[in-house]
Amino acid sequence: MGILSELVSRFRRENVSLELDDIQALILRSRPEPYVGIHAMLHVDDAAGGRDLLRRLEPHISTAAGWAEELDTWTGVAISYPGLEALGVPKASLESFPVAFKAGMAARAHQLRDFGENAPETWEEEYRDGYCHIALTIYARDNDALDGAIARAFRELKSSTGVTLAGTNRFGADEEAKNPFGFRDSISQPTVAGSGLDTVPGQERSIAAGEFILGEDSETGSPLLTPAPDVLGRNGSYIVLRKYASKVGAFNDFLRHHASTDDEQDLLGAKMFGRWRSGAPLVLSPHMDDVELGADPNRNNNFDYADDEAGLACPYASHSRRLNPRYGRTTILADENIHRIIRRSSTFGPKWTRERTAAQDAEIESGIFFIFISARAFDTIEFLQQEWINRGNFIDLGDERDPIVGLHENPGTFTIPTEPVRKRVHEVTTFNRLRGGEYMFMPSLSALRWMAAGEWDGEAQAS
Repeated sequence: MGILSELVSRFRRENVSLELDDIQALILRSRPEPYVGIHAMLHVDDAAGGRDLLRRLEPHISTAAGWAEELDTWTGVAISYPGLEALGVPKASLESFPVAFKAGMAARAHQLRDFGENAPETWEEEYRDGYCHIALTIYARDNDALDGAIARAFRELKSSTGVTLAGTNRFGADEEAKNPFGFRDSISQPTVAGSGLDTVPGQERSIAAGEFILGEDSETGSPLLTPAPDVLGRNGSYIVLRKYASKVGAFNDFLRHHASTDDEQDLLGAKMFGRWRSGAPLVLSPHMDDVELGADPNRNNNFDYADDEAGLACPYASHSRRLNPRYGRTTILADENIHRIIRRSSTFGPKWTRERTAAQDAEIESGIFFIFISARAFDTIEFLQQEWINRGNFIDLGDERDPIVGLHENPGTFTIPTEPVRKRVHEVTTFNRLRGGEYMFMPSLSALRWMAAGEWDGEAQAS
């Protein structure tokens, strides 16, 4: 069963309480698999021209209503704080956004631990100095559908004035949906209350809609702070966009250096990720990969770490266990349900091969757009970067960092619990280098129309 068919089987229209026809589809509905797509970064030079482009694009934006029929292409739009300023959004509305969003990702480098080779001054140009105003994303089921959608979107861009195309990145994945290192990606997703989807095995319950949709009740029982006026903030969400260049060959070399056979290398890689390349979780298949388990949405998330207290199956230090502790023991407590995120990451570059070496990394462009959606996006990413990714205190591992996405300014260590004594693997380096990013706002369809119209003077003052 494909991912879209699986989602359709879980959908119950009678359980819908959200305004699906006003919410962008990319917030609530998983992309198709296999998929191809494009991220286009736009800069607004003229407010009227930028608003005109929003007006032209809005009819092409997919909504979360009727999502099961939208099989060919899904299009989404997100806007940065400098983008809102460039569009002429009134001051009263701009001031109602969170502090971190207003500052932008580059200015929050200290909170994000983006130092050294990940520092903003090393980023690609379109992500520097708040230049990325609008991110236009299109997912499609195949290249023909994508080319058609790109042609339509770029016709609208060409028909508008005062908007510059800053850069594009094409991406895609086959039905295995694997990341640049050859591991199945974005398996674990929360179910949003009121979206109409039943939970999957392994999920205790749906997460309150307000954790992802602005204007709805959050896990605290009330809505989070929502931008004003209501038409601007309601039914929108926030996005964290981070582009990484993946050092696939360096990762392969690391595995080869520390493990002799292919099987031993695959096991070490699985210990670092927390899952096998198929997506099968180590807790359910600790000794060898299980392709059928990895592909089964009714089983591949049906686990927690309660019975793996010592981390003998899945190390505490692994990437997936760090970012989703699943009720396992942690030294520093945190409410996991308010750190849940909807992942919409996208992979670019050639498929993983075992033969690739570090010497080829400079010649082959591979990587991942780490994209996630949350109404608490900025607090969440800064917490994750500070505590769960670039420290190990919460799992009694001191300064040990995430082996996959952590910034290793000096060669680091990865700890694997074994009996009778734990094993430590040294010389972990930065396998994913940050090339740019931004904090974005994904508005509702109503908000896009409101911004496109630009008729906000009285409404903004009233708010």
